[in-house]
Amino acid sequence: MRQSLLWLSEQRRVFNFVRKNRLARSFASRFVAGETIDEAVKSAQELAGRGITASLDLLGESVTVESEAIAARDQYLQMLDRMAAANAEVNVSVKLTQMGLDIAEDLCQANMLRILDKARALRGFVRLDMESSEYTQKTLDFFTQRLYPNYRDHCGVVIQSALRRSEKDIEDLIALHARVRLCKGAYLEPPTVAFPAKKDVDQNYRVLLERLLLKGNYPGIATHDEAMIQHARQVAKAQGIPAERYEFQMLYGVRRDLQTRLREAGYNMRVYIPFGTQWYPYLMRRLAERPANIAFILGNLVRESVPGR
Repeated sequence: MRQSLLWLSEQRRVFNFVRKNRLARSFASRFVAGETIDEAVKSAQELAGRGITASLDLLGESVTVESEAIAARDQYLQMLDRMAAANAEVNVSVKLTQMGLDIAEDLCQANMLRILDKARALRGFVRLDMESSEYTQKTLDFFTQRLYPNYRDHCGVVIQSALRRSEKDIEDLIALHARVRLCKGAYLEPPTVAFPAKKDVDQNYRVLLERLLLKGNYPGIATHDEAMIQHARQVAKAQGIPAERYEFQMLYGVRRDLQTRLREAGYNMRVYIPFGTQWYPYLMRRLAERPANIAFILGNLVRESVPGR
């Protein structure tokens, strides 16, 4: 099931068909905040009204044309300005391949510096999303060598517990005092670089989570797994780590009940808000993370569509 979903996420012809389908677009609206910046910022404002912060992400990656990378950069600059104008916390997530990494590193750097300069001027934050393992080392090198030295308080990176290398990467980032978002990972990877079994991915997540809570710089604990969240809370309590030293992170439209409960319990909560025209491959990867999410998502859609429920 997971392999099939990941394969579907890469099929352009399927994407073109699905994007024109009214039912599919209605389904996607639960998990993607529209296709425009205004729609995404509106969603961030609604979350802020509940005390929940957001990180906006313009969907898209693997850009191979310079004009498209520049257009994506310009949209991010607009996003930052719109968030500030709406009095929302200025926070975005960016993929380096969307900024032209596959075209030329200097182009990617120029685009990222424009975004980071704007974010710094607005006292905002930019998170580099992690892509497939093919880009892990490239992303970390780009982050540590080209961005972090001059934008320490305004940028961070993502580490995936599915990858075997991540424990060392976490230690290196802790030594730099860099901010890390820890997730499990949504890409189909060979067993030579990633743990094939979910139990091993989960165990590695727990190990990395504990290191970040103990030694990390305001880590983002990105998970919808209640057992993992409870483990984080227990570790923090046992070690005397106050709630303001870290935050929980979840995806837009997923476990909204848990998001609210955590915020009401006094924990910092951030929601990752994806938007844009490339919502189909994004949704396929999210479903592939845990195929059981299909039943969960459909169940929630049915419950919300029944009057009086």
